[in-house]
Amino acid sequence: MRTTRLPAVLLAAACATATTAVAVGAGATLGAPSAHAADPGGQAFAIADPRITESSGLAASRQHPGVYWTHNDSDDGPYVYAVDSRGRTVATVTLRGVEPRDVEAVSLGPDGRLYVGDLGDNLGGKWPEVWIYAFAEPAELHDQTVEVTRYKVRYEDGPRDAEALMVHPVTGRAYIASKKQGGGGLYQGPEKLSPTGVNTFRRIADAPWTTDGAFSPDGTRLVLRGYFSATLYRWKDGAPSELGPLSTPFQRQGESVTFTSDGRALLYGSEGKDSPVWRAPLDDAQLPDTVEPLRSPTPAPSDPSGPADPSAPASPASGGAAPPSSDGGKDAPASTGDQVLGVAFLAAVAGAVFGLRRKKREG
Repeated sequence: MRTTRLPAVLLAAACATATTAVAVGAGATLGAPSAHAADPGGQAFAIADPRITESSGLAASRQHPGVYWTHNDSDDGPYVYAVDSRGRTVATVTLRGVEPRDVEAVSLGPDGRLYVGDLGDNLGGKWPEVWIYAFAEPAELHDQTVEVTRYKVRYEDGPRDAEALMVHPVTGRAYIASKKQGGGGLYQGPEKLSPTGVNTFRRIADAPWTTDGAFSPDGTRLVLRGYFSATLYRWKDGAPSELGPLSTPFQRQGESVTFTSDGRALLYGSEGKDSPVWRAPLDDAQLPDTVEPLRSPTPAPSDPSGPADPSAPASPASGGAAPPSSDGGKDAPASTGDQVLGVAFLAAVAGAVFGLRRKKREG
């Protein structure tokens, strides 16, 4: 989604980054290190298609392992793209009869349909209604045009901006998280969407500044992300309970998130040309209820008198230097230092902006 109010976004980003920095600096992680600690994650792929410059939603395919659905958020057209695990577009799906306004999210339902959320509102909540489009996930991946079902959406408490649509993978119920400075709301749709009437979404919980969200494949976890932070929730009896913050990559404009098909990791996407998609494994305490923790491998006994293996990479735990990153330093996962620097930078910029405004008023 395009930024239209720079000072507000800077403050929101600074607050989000500060929250994550405090959490990371204080060691606020969910559970002790597990077998996942051996897998730090990293860049999974980069979206190579030059047409996809504003990737705003992400959903892992069920029919096609290793394939992810995405789309641009505006000024593109009625297109949804299937991207493989190497970042190549393997199918472009055109939605027949659709003239999108500001598409912000995509989610896969238990009925095998993809739900596309035309939810954005750059006017800050002025559109009286928004839409959800649904179509069957293609069985074959090739360029094609599909018929869609269009659902009219309104909120019980009036228009608002939103960028996150989550369809529960068990019940099929749709949820929307609104995007608002200082926090928005989580809205629940009717038990079954109606293609003929108005679908009223009712607020059931508070939500942080949210640019995307996703349910785990078993429906027991919900993640909501913003530009610089993400929060994990346990989902039970149709309601969320917060589990805590998640480590997120520091991206140019963090817009999308999805669980991997096995529920063991999250994929974080960003807008921009050749935008990288980062994979972040979940710790045992963060895993969905139906996902078994991986057993930590039993270390082989070492021979103190024997020479070290010169081909083995040195690990930080052993005091050696970690292997260099292969991503060129672009959009790397945020460390504590990165987060603190991010806070300082954003706070300085925000201060300068408001200082100029203040001088202008006084002059």
